[in-house]
Amino acid sequence: MSATGVMEPPCLAPGLRLPEGLSAEEARTQLAAQGVRYALASFVDLHGVCKAKAVPIAHLPAMLAGSELFTGAALDGVPQDVSDDEVATLPDLSSATVLPWRPDTVWMASTLHLHGQPFEACSRGILERVRGQAARMGLRFHLGVETEFFVLKRGADGSLAPASSSDSLEKPCYDLRGLLDNLDWLDELVQAMNGLGWGVYSFDHEDGNGQFETDFGYADALITADRVTFFRLMAREITRRHGLIASFMPKPFADRTGSGAHFNMSLADLESGTNLFTPADGAGSWVSPLGRQFIAGILRHAPALCAVIAPTVNSYKRLVVQGSMSGFTWAPVFICYGNNNRTNMLRIPGAGSRVECRAADSSCNPYLAAAMLLAAGLEGIREGLDPGEPNLVNAYRLSPEEREARGLHALPRTLGEAVEAFAADPLGREVFGEAMAEAFISFKRQEWASYHGAISRWETERYLELF
Repeated sequence: MSATGVMEPPCLAPGLRLPEGLSAEEARTQLAAQGVRYALASFVDLHGVCKAKAVPIAHLPAMLAGSELFTGAALDGVPQDVSDDEVATLPDLSSATVLPWRPDTVWMASTLHLHGQPFEACSRGILERVRGQAARMGLRFHLGVETEFFVLKRGADGSLAPASSSDSLEKPCYDLRGLLDNLDWLDELVQAMNGLGWGVYSFDHEDGNGQFETDFGYADALITADRVTFFRLMAREITRRHGLIASFMPKPFADRTGSGAHFNMSLADLESGTNLFTPADGAGSWVSPLGRQFIAGILRHAPALCAVIAPTVNSYKRLVVQGSMSGFTWAPVFICYGNNNRTNMLRIPGAGSRVECRAADSSCNPYLAAAMLLAAGLEGIREGLDPGEPNLVNAYRLSPEEREARGLHALPRTLGEAVEAFAADPLGREVFGEAMAEAFISFKRQEWASYHGAISRWETERYLELF
């Protein structure tokens, strides 16, 4: 993975790119000439799930000018009252992506506006604001996200199983047979990603039966967040056409590894594009002093960050040392950093010059997650923070006393704990704005309360006839 990345204009169809600087009418003409009939002005809700309106391509210029209006009160995490004026989508023409499975339709990532001004509680707008802070410091945030997900089939009785019936090994990580059994839908997905210019460089069978990962090119954080958002939509659509279900639930099975979304991060010089996390002497697998400060900022705010990068009740069933399975979970549990050590929240891979956050999972809203991680890292740089000594041992095997002596503290154990940490940390309100922060806290507290009001199968099996 390149540490600085190359930001290319997006592909509208395999081999065809949308030129920069087109007017709305020129874009409409070019898209119509390709056979595009509909345009989607898309944005995300609190969960990072795509919402949109469609317009006939003849109305593209009006759509680009903000013609499509949405009632925020009808959506999760768009904090409006039913009596408020509607928010408008302003699509980013540079994000235009023709749907690989439906080439008569083009998707565009959009930022919400209200009364002609950016809407403070827009997820994409929140990331744009923090990117602006970085730019004023002469920095550009580069990001790569490892997309892990399960692909499953539903049986006649409603049960879920891996797409391939032979995908049943005790240790299926990197299993070639499982990979080949799934190559039809994987090939369609990877070809679509590469047709869009994403630069897929690896994909594999992961550590859980039915679990896969795709890795594609590093880019500016906003481009990557747009791509992750579109990827989840695309993976669901392509697998559905094969009679399968793509799930980005962090931990769908208690006895299998969960799905992370490791955020690989670096900062580049805004003008030259030089990776500023590369040590001056180019030595080893570490990062520059600026990179260490960035790490320190993230560690300072780790409990609050968890609410955003691991945002569901289910997320915390992934963030355990050892669950209902054999062996360790490979999930980070401790607020620390280190080298190629996967027990840390933050890992510096062997190639160095970047930082990987392993606590993020596949259910996160990529715009909000990237914004919070960047804001915390920038604080560490502004204040010249020191992350302390790295953890170079398997923290899973340390006793509680040894962890205490090393200053290794655990990440939040539940969504409830993480949300209260977010509510208590001023960084959340600084990044989200007051309205979005309150909406996020309120929604997640309700989610946690609702979970505790539900009766699980585990409870009925354990207690129904116990007494």
